[in-house]
Amino acid sequence: MPPLYAAALAAVAALIAWRAGTLTGSGAAAAWSIGFLVLHGTGWQGGAVLAAFFISSNLVSRGLPSPPPALDPKGDRRDHWQVYANGGLAAVAGGIGAVNFNLGLWLVTCVLAAAAADTWATSIGTRSAVSARLIWSGRTVPVGTSGGLTARGTAAAAAGALFVSTVGALVAGMPPLLPAATLIGFLGMVADSTMGALLQGRFHCAACNMASEWKVHRCGRPTARTSGIAWLNNDVVNFLATGLAAAAGLGTWCWLSPA
Repeated sequence: MPPLYAAALAAVAALIAWRAGTLTGSGAAAAWSIGFLVLHGTGWQGGAVLAAFFISSNLVSRGLPSPPPALDPKGDRRDHWQVYANGGLAAVAGGIGAVNFNLGLWLVTCVLAAAAADTWATSIGTRSAVSARLIWSGRTVPVGTSGGLTARGTAAAAAGALFVSTVGALVAGMPPLLPAATLIGFLGMVADSTMGALLQGRFHCAACNMASEWKVHRCGRPTARTSGIAWLNNDVVNFLATGLAAAAGLGTWCWLSPA
């Protein structure tokens, strides 16, 4: 897609998302940059995959009842860190698409399938009435704990990966992309949960006597680290998980390519 058209369409989409309250100002700027690169490198097809991820993720995040108050969410409006954590590598894939269109579109789909799987799992799984279990040890933990899985959240992850992969396979005209990206997306969620359970920093707010995933609690008070790597927060974990999905997508592409 010509740069001017790509920039204009990405700007319209980012503005709509900002006005709808799904993105902060910095999040909208980040979304514009990702949308521009995806549209410029992979055309309307990549834009369709990006829209499938973004629209569906916002519907499952905002269209359901609020999660339990014991959780420590960052907020309903995604900032630039959250946007780049989930879609930054899709932008890189869009750049690859400017050189190799099919490969770029393949990677965009794999990355966003993983991002959708994690987003759907978190949004739907945190509404589960059944306690979650840590993916590594099987220990029961409160719903919403990083690394904790529920049956509902796991099914949602599979559905999210399948939805984005279906759109990608249809617009790309590449049937093998459907099973490949679905599996890669689901495994990306598993990798995200594993890193969340084993490595992600965990903190405690003494003022509220509540667990947190952030160095500063939502009440505004600094927290104390209780386990994990301090700098490895949820945004970093999401970025690493999509990175693994991109690597798996590239490996699958090389394996399936006749050359």
